[in-house]
Amino acid sequence: MPDDRRSSPLALLVTRNFPPLLGGMEKVNQHLLAALQPTWRTALCGPAGCPEYASPAAEVRQCKVKPLPVFLAVTLWHAVHLAWRRKPEWVIAGSGLTAPIAWLAARCAGGKVAVYLHGLDIVASSRAYQWLWMPFIRRCDLVLVNSTNTARLAQGRGVRSDKLHVLHPGTDLPELDANVAHDFRERHGFGQRPLLLSVGRLTQRKGLAEFVAKALPAIVSRHREALLVVIGDEASDALHTRTGSERERILAAARDAGVEKNLRFLGRCDEATLGAAYQAANLHVFPVLELPGDVEGFGMVALESAAYGLPTVAFAVGGVSDAVREGRTGTLVESGDYGRLGEAVIRQLAQTRDGLATAICRDFAAGKAWPVFGERLRKLLGAPNV
Repeated sequence: MPDDRRSSPLALLVTRNFPPLLGGMEKVNQHLLAALQPTWRTALCGPAGCPEYASPAAEVRQCKVKPLPVFLAVTLWHAVHLAWRRKPEWVIAGSGLTAPIAWLAARCAGGKVAVYLHGLDIVASSRAYQWLWMPFIRRCDLVLVNSTNTARLAQGRGVRSDKLHVLHPGTDLPELDANVAHDFRERHGFGQRPLLLSVGRLTQRKGLAEFVAKALPAIVSRHREALLVVIGDEASDALHTRTGSERERILAAARDAGVEKNLRFLGRCDEATLGAAYQAANLHVFPVLELPGDVEGFGMVALESAAYGLPTVAFAVGGVSDAVREGRTGTLVESGDYGRLGEAVIRQLAQTRDGLATAICRDFAAGKAWPVFGERLRKLLGAPNV
């Protein structure tokens, strides 16, 4: 049967947030590019190393991510040149950062422009960003956001509601294997200790230093063997970081609180190890902070946790409420109330992870799986039924 892909329209994704960079935004954009392919030929302007993580059929241009002005300038040249030659139907900015580039490329091609907003790219405190970037975001034909909270932030910055659509990030729905969980515990010497799991890059916003100082001591007083297992590395490639080591801040908090023996860092793990950790843990903790100029747009790790049947205890900040269904897949606590947060963890550790609780979590995750994300994306972009 002849391949008619050459006659298909083109969609161009322009983004800094794409693997090999790590994080939820990068994962979303990788799946976004893949979700376009049933309908569109695809092209990508992204960070150095991105061709390895894109479809072999995609036309790719890459640039080193630092310094940022160089990335923006080179990516602008790549995107406009590619758009002028290939005439994409859609140019999509993977975050607000590349919205001006996507808008200019779309205008060169006579195409339409969309942007996917994650939260941070709306509340950025830079005056230059608010004056120069936000007008391009408002001019996009379609504005996709990762949560209802991000939608509120966008409307507060003047994005018209008729352009605005919530498109939750997705998750995989893995097979569960009790042997994998057992092997993980044995390999790391955890035995039958109650395991609290934290997953994600080590940033101030994740709130682990405060959790260790203000909630973990009370948890340990009730469950002496409880262990907080932290998976993730320093966020060296992130745009929003503070100086110094977040890992050292967490360790210092643990030493000061007398709970250093109840903390274990595993660093960056491969997908198999991460999946084993989700299955072996008793609870996922997500004590995200509310910080000026910073926001948790969605909370993908809470959704991934649910996909493994693991409940989450979290602060109800940013878009986390879209990723945790209160009373079903976890418990949401008012921001900053470490007493109630600790009580929720203690209460959850007293319960056994049974088949019904696991099924409830996984059913919630299935409703937000990556195929659901892709189907809704294509619908919003006006793709015909495929």
